[in-house]
Amino acid sequence: MPSTFTKLADLPLEIESCTLQGLSEDIGFERLTTVVCLRGGGEEGIGEDITTLNEDQLAFQRAGAPDLTGSWTLAELGAYIDGLDLFPTEPLLRACRVWRRWAFHSAALDLALRQAGRALHEVLGLQPRPVEFVFSARLGHPPSVEGMRKLLGSYPGLRLKLNAFAWDDRLVGEIAELHAVETVDFKGYAPDLGLGCPADPVLYRQVAEAMPHAWLEDPHLATAEADAALAPYRDRITWDAPIGSIADIEALAFPPRMLNIKPSRFGSLEDVCGVYDFCAEHGIGVYGGGMFELGPGRGQAQYLASIFHPETPNDITPTGYYDTVADDGGNAGIDGRPSALPDGLPTSPLAPAPAVTGFRWAE
Repeated sequence: MPSTFTKLADLPLEIESCTLQGLSEDIGFERLTTVVCLRGGGEEGIGEDITTLNEDQLAFQRAGAPDLTGSWTLAELGAYIDGLDLFPTEPLLRACRVWRRWAFHSAALDLALRQAGRALHEVLGLQPRPVEFVFSARLGHPPSVEGMRKLLGSYPGLRLKLNAFAWDDRLVGEIAELHAVETVDFKGYAPDLGLGCPADPVLYRQVAEAMPHAWLEDPHLATAEADAALAPYRDRITWDAPIGSIADIEALAFPPRMLNIKPSRFGSLEDVCGVYDFCAEHGIGVYGGGMFELGPGRGQAQYLASIFHPETPNDITPTGYYDTVADDGGNAGIDGRPSALPDGLPTSPLAPAPAVTGFRWAE
């Protein structure tokens, strides 16, 4: 069977110009991203750079886009992009180099498909399906379930992903009683910065026991105590931040049942296609996650979820969930996301909404 990438590699594309468009939004802090726009043959392909530091985004926008004019196949252009230095100044995080490459690869894929008059799922021979999603939230400072109760009061069927910060046994019990959590993120790792939150064997065991159906994301298992605390629950341990290649998966201490695959962590279209193929071949489940996208990147992640992993706890909530402000009680969710939600938001699962051509999704 041909690999996923081989179905795309020879798609031709003509590039006449490459430009950048800055996006900005207040999500509890000023978030900047950059849309990469490739144009040619009367069509436009778009991707989004989700590099996290505003200084890097502004420097990128000031420097302008590289010259990519010419006739290419997707494979040829991808190889060329991978050889470029896309940062006018050295980024603080090495991972940013990979994230930015994905913006160009996704824009190239979009343009090639639009010039061919075809949609991604058609070329791959896959059918988009309704996408399950979870809402990623914090519980405030100090943490409390009150904001969680408000969310569930407005949207009773909402499923949640929670970051486990400063939880005691009482709070763990209160969270568990609401039966709404799909994933608990321990934030044990941060890209290129080493350890995130320190290992907490007591918390790990409490969460695993109290929430027997929740996925346990990114625990830090470098200590014998932490590893022992979760040894009985290894089938529920999943990884996000440490995974940026197939080699990273193969290097794990034990085979995972589930992984959080974010295309921007892999950088190239070939590597993204490769990891989907690898996980399918090895029986590893996949869910997707967002990277604070402000533009087309969120829809592209939802599109990929619809054809590769629609029925898993995808952390790719529609952007409308993040367009309001924290309530008067200050119960903001993760990075300023609200605990009070407006009426009428789309609920899980999202109906498939691929564009007629290209690598695009309409919310």
